Amino acid sequence: MRPYGQVHANDGLLIEEIQAALDRLDQPVPEGTAEKLAVLLNELEKWNHKVNLTAIRDPHKMISAHLLDSLVAAPLLEGTSILDVGTGPGFPGLPLAIVEPRRHFTLLDSNNKKIMFVEHVVGLLGLDNVSAVKARGEDYAPGHGFDTVIARALAALPRLVEIAGHHVGENGVFVALKGRYPAGELEELEAPWSHAVTELKVPGLEPGSRHAVLLRRQK
Repeated sequence: MRPYGQVHANDGLLIEEIQAALDRLDQPVPEGTAEKLAVLLNELEKWNHKVNLTAIRDPHKMISAHLLDSLVAAPLLEGTSILDVGTGPGFPGLPLAIVEPRRHFTLLDSNNKKIMFVEHVVGLLGLDNVSAVKARGEDYAPGHGFDTVIARALAALPRLVEIAGHHVGENGVFVALKGRYPAGELEELEAPWSHAVTELKVPGLEPGSRHAVLLRRQK
């Protein structure tokens, strides 16, 4: 028996495909990562038949579009406390939590069904470094800041810092995962935020199609 979830007939093929993708990503990951990520995608596919969690229905297409697109952000994380704002069905938070077990991830979303899915996967995989919270970024009040706040294709940068900039702790970083270089959004950013932009190379996706904006408060 597999330690996680229910075995699908094509599980072995999916695990092999995920492992090959991880090898192309060229980042160190813990043993068993491909198996856990396969469970995540299988569960997402099953839930999608009942609840609309993602427009991408094919688990094999999810490998680049969801898994690798999340995992490329791992080198950008700082500190031990990570807040994923607008996580949806757990991206980028769940893949990152799987490969970064020593960091604690809070996955935040206002959609109850998506948070229920996150909680389901957390329990299935035994991810004790993940907390799922149903709340809007503006309303969430944990009582402390986070070392890293991350958001994936959630909103334009000026709106993004309105939603969740206050969750960035002192000396923390806000990692905004974007598509094409967001020149217009950067021009609209106002003090106290400074920024640096890096292109993210996601295997299977077009070069130049993914960027990360690192936002910090100017002192």
